[in-house]
Amino acid sequence: MTTSARVPGPAGMPLLGSMFDLKRDSLGTYLAARRAHGDVVRFTAGPPGLRMELYAVFSAEGAQQVLATDSANFRKDNAFYQEVRESFGNGLLTSQDDDYLRQRRLMQPLFTRRRVDGYASAVTEETAGLLDRWASAPGGTVDVVDEMTRLALRAVARILFGTDVEAAVPVVERCFPVIGDYTLRRGYSPVNPPRSWPTPDNRRAASATEELYGVCDRIIEERRAEGDAAKGDDLLTLLARAESSEDGALDASEIRDQVLIFLLAGHETTATSLAFALHLLARHPEQQSRARAEAVRILGNRTPEAYDLDALPYLTQVLKEAMRLYPAAPVIGRRAVADAVVGGHTIPAGADVVVAPWVTHRHPRYWEDPDRFDPERFAPGADKDRPRYAWFPFGGGPRACIGQHFSMLESVLALAMILRGYELEAVDERVPVDAAITLRPKGPARCRLRPTGGG
Repeated sequence: MTTSARVPGPAGMPLLGSMFDLKRDSLGTYLAARRAHGDVVRFTAGPPGLRMELYAVFSAEGAQQVLATDSANFRKDNAFYQEVRESFGNGLLTSQDDDYLRQRRLMQPLFTRRRVDGYASAVTEETAGLLDRWASAPGGTVDVVDEMTRLALRAVARILFGTDVEAAVPVVERCFPVIGDYTLRRGYSPVNPPRSWPTPDNRRAASATEELYGVCDRIIEERRAEGDAAKGDDLLTLLARAESSEDGALDASEIRDQVLIFLLAGHETTATSLAFALHLLARHPEQQSRARAEAVRILGNRTPEAYDLDALPYLTQVLKEAMRLYPAAPVIGRRAVADAVVGGHTIPAGADVVVAPWVTHRHPRYWEDPDRFDPERFAPGADKDRPRYAWFPFGGGPRACIGQHFSMLESVLALAMILRGYELEAVDERVPVDAAITLRPKGPARCRLRPTGGG
């Protein structure tokens, strides 16, 4: 049934609508809006003349329509994606239409399960290095947000750059936050000065971009110069070799775009999932003990391998539950091409639309006591009565994340090694978050470490 009534939503302030609420706490604002107005909510934000309308879709069925069944009508044409595209290139995350299809075909052979399983050693070696560093952690306490960010960055950079990882990581650590914050500010601002204007903000971002592009371009040039003689099997070398009769090959700027997008999507998302899995386990000793027992039973003292992933079901459940409560992509934006009926309401052509894993993952229609940490929600058979899109941390439909298997492999193996080596006790019971390009903790998630004698 389609309703002709206006899509419901909060009134907000008389002149600015919901602008300040969305800017101050978008995730809390979305949760409150679903409770007050239902599964399709209309927001207005901004001053007269610059006011925008935003339609938020919170049901699993609506998310499936936007991302999958009606995906051709909901495109990545909004202002936020344009800013990400300007900053990080036209890679798989941001490209569309023929560009996206060509890139996806060229990339897909690099992300088969067999190929991704070959990256396991990079993950386990970096995790072993982290555990060694933890042995001398000041006061026996670490911030798992910072630690997992460093671990995930080093792992994905090693997989991308191979022997050049030590040259690339410091540049990424220095430049990514500058570019990311700049992109975020522009993405949510109703008016932006041209990037070419010499404002302090533009100049800082341009300097960071130049440095980041420089190190990527240098390594790419070296790989392409080596050609078939290149001996490495890092992802950058494979990207340089990727070619088909239908799609040709990627040129140097296209390779750089893919590298930057993989760095962005491949380390921030996994770091978030790992950090909050550890934070939640540190607050729930019973589940932590069970996860550790599984890791010890399956792995003993040996280094985990890719094939161990399927033998660690409870650790996988823990990770999935952490991704339910703290999805790395808490809000996913699109723009409607034509009028669409979602949940009985008409969303007009040209409207900005969001689906929100942060809200859907807490929807009481799909999740009993939704704020409670309970890995049993993902036990075998537990999802038989849940809609497909009640849980969608990797997006969905034709634009679903190509790196899903890698993220799960990296996270589960790293989690197993960490729990085998240390017991964790939460220092910070609550870690506030907000929605940046990915979910961003607004404070530390410190844990006290107690060596177990394993690992």
